[in-house]
Amino acid sequence: MGDDVCMPRPTARVLALLELLQAGGTRTVGDLAARLGVDERTVRRHVAHLADLDVPVESVRGRYGGIRLVPGYRLPPLMFTDDEALAVVLGLLAGRRAGPGSGSALAAESAAAKLRRVLPAGLARRLAALLETTEHTVAPPATATPGTATLLAVAEAARDRRALAVDYTDSRDVRTRRTVHPYGVVAHSGRWYLVGADPARGEVRTFRLDRVTAVEPLPAQFDVPAGIDPAAAVLAAIAGAPRRHLVSLVVEGTVEQVRSAFPVGTATVQEDPAAPDRVRVGIRAERLDWVPGVLAGIGRPFSIVEPAELRPLVRALADRLIAAAEL
Repeated sequence: MGDDVCMPRPTARVLALLELLQAGGTRTVGDLAARLGVDERTVRRHVAHLADLDVPVESVRGRYGGIRLVPGYRLPPLMFTDDEALAVVLGLLAGRRAGPGSGSALAAESAAAKLRRVLPAGLARRLAALLETTEHTVAPPATATPGTATLLAVAEAARDRRALAVDYTDSRDVRTRRTVHPYGVVAHSGRWYLVGADPARGEVRTFRLDRVTAVEPLPAQFDVPAGIDPAAAVLAAIAGAPRRHLVSLVVEGTVEQVRSAFPVGTATVQEDPAAPDRVRVGIRAERLDWVPGVLAGIGRPFSIVEPAELRPLVRALADRLIAAAEL
């Protein structure tokens, strides 16, 4: 929680006050009132509430006086409002979707058990009911979770704009050690990606973090170029990855209209210099059997440039749809 807090319910404000005091030092009543968005009388009432809960708060008199926690006091490990606890449980439910036996699912189960032990009994029972009764209508994606130390080291380097030495194994099982300037971390469809500059190649690259076997922070720092969008870079890399078939289309509409018509990460869309009212679309695919269904759902006129093998598949789907409509 940041230093400026504005929370509507009294219980939430009491917890917010406790968190402000936990940051250390002595805070004036006026400062605490401003942070919480209440008057000074309300702050004193919340301080009394904390004292009733056996939290050792004290008033310090004098020119530099105010409110503080008794020096040396250690707070309980977790104190959540209902909304905060629910947010944590929703995150645990997402972790459980990784599938039985996966690292994320096991960590989620362990965290849920710890959470239930430290929360008030009534709230713990209600959240346990949510964990026990919730089901998902969509199967979880295949996950490839990186090591916790790797993920945290990369995220920290991206935040601090510090270079990394990375040991990486690519899709052909070729292992290399390279220097990377990490721009950001992206989670997509069950996988985590690092987007950053590869100074040796002079280009922005995308790396799957589950293929990173070691990271080493380097002293060198860097600047992130303007216009870098890590999420867009990951989607473009996935759509442009080598596949057996390269589907080329011409579709009517603007780049924005056409891009939104395709499932995320399936297509690259570029302007057609010869015609401002249409764009060129590329799809890379190992198999062509799923492409006609995608094309049927884009809702825009299109023509197939290549490959020729796609045409009979599209006609076959059209015939099935026409036959179904005439029944």
